[in-house]
Amino acid sequence: MKPYSPRLRKTMLTAHITASLGWFGAVVAFLALAITGLAGSSPQTVRGAYVSMELVGWAVIVPLAGASLLTGVMQSLGTAWGLFRHYWVIAKLLITVLATGLLLVHMQPVGHLADAAARAALDGGELEGIRIQLLADAAAAAVALLTAAGLSVFKPRGITRYGRRRQREQ
Repeated sequence: MKPYSPRLRKTMLTAHITASLGWFGAVVAFLALAITGLAGSSPQTVRGAYVSMELVGWAVIVPLAGASLLTGVMQSLGTAWGLFRHYWVIAKLLITVLATGLLLVHMQPVGHLADAAARAALDGGELEGIRIQLLADAAAAAVALLTAAGLSVFKPRGITRYGRRRQREQ
């Protein structure tokens, strides 16, 4: 693929950074709601937290995850880094694809819990396993997204065989 012009490259990079930061920020907000839902003492606050989690998930986190994945792939295809030339890019792609896939699976228990909370106040230990799972999943997602960001900043060395072959061809 032909490299992007400097202006398009910067525009794509800005879009990717914005989507990725938004995704991370929304996950941290989701984590705060999960903590509130698990540790909250007010039934109305707990209900509100779980109902809000579904809205934040579908309206913010899922679209930003998709945007981050799409802009990341587009960014890599139009730059010298390439999509399969460097191990750090492949690792970041795998983290993003895995996190996005797990997010979509994760939204099912979020919906279940939000529906239960919308119907009635959750008693102390009711659905505690799902409530803990949502907190752990959000924390794991935050760590995964921080890892992907770290890979972007530090860019560990390591060129794939495909990358070496492409370098020789050029």
